[in-house]
Amino acid sequence: MKHYEELLDKGCFTWEDVCKMLGNPNTASNLIQNYLKKGYIKSVKRNLYVAVNLVDNMPVVSHFAIAGHITPSAYVSHHSAFSYYGYTNQVFYDVYVSSASKFNSFEFDGRTYRYVMSRIDEGVEKKADGVTVTDLERTIIDGINDFEKIGGLEELLRSLSMIPYADESKLLRYLENYGKQVLYQKAGYILEHFKKDMKLSDGFFEQCSSRLSESVRYLHRGLNKDNAQYNRRWQLFAPRDLLSVLSEGGNEFAGI
Repeated sequence: MKHYEELLDKGCFTWEDVCKMLGNPNTASNLIQNYLKKGYIKSVKRNLYVAVNLVDNMPVVSHFAIAGHITPSAYVSHHSAFSYYGYTNQVFYDVYVSSASKFNSFEFDGRTYRYVMSRIDEGVEKKADGVTVTDLERTIIDGINDFEKIGGLEELLRSLSMIPYADESKLLRYLENYGKQVLYQKAGYILEHFKKDMKLSDGFFEQCSSRLSESVRYLHRGLNKDNAQYNRRWQLFAPRDLLSVLSEGGNEFAGI
């Protein structure tokens, strides 16, 4: 167990990390194989390992921290970022990870790690606990952009309903980075329902609406036409009562 404490400090690591630690590739390979057999570490995926607490045989770092080591540019995003911040009320076993480089989905320790394309670069932070994750405002905009693919509308709304404050200057910056009119439409429409809770000003929504041209869109592809109405301000066909899905407890928009 000579190097076990060092690996505990690293938490999650690669073969290259062990090579740097030991200074010899062969020694690094032998140590990894030896520690795998003895149960001191576990293999997360090819060339990614996590140190194990010998008391309970569990990884010493969270699945959020593991996610940030999948690739050099990996970070927790979307619904998993909401979960990291505590803005979900269910346990989810899919971990969404954005990265500049693609990886195949894989399972480890009861969770499935899923790749999501990294669409913009700003708004990623390294937290004190070692987790690399999108900041709250980036998570909000990512969530609105991709709710049809990740989580569904109901889960997005539930997360948004729990947020006590959002920095509107950051929201606008990330919207600008995306550069999509339809995202301004959707963000303006959805966030209007949480304006008071998130402490968003009229100026924020004026900035969003100023980016619109004559282009009518649907909030999402699966919108029930019988339950839809046209929102003139946002030039958007949307549910007659967006927040009713929360009280109903159903997710007609999931279709993911």
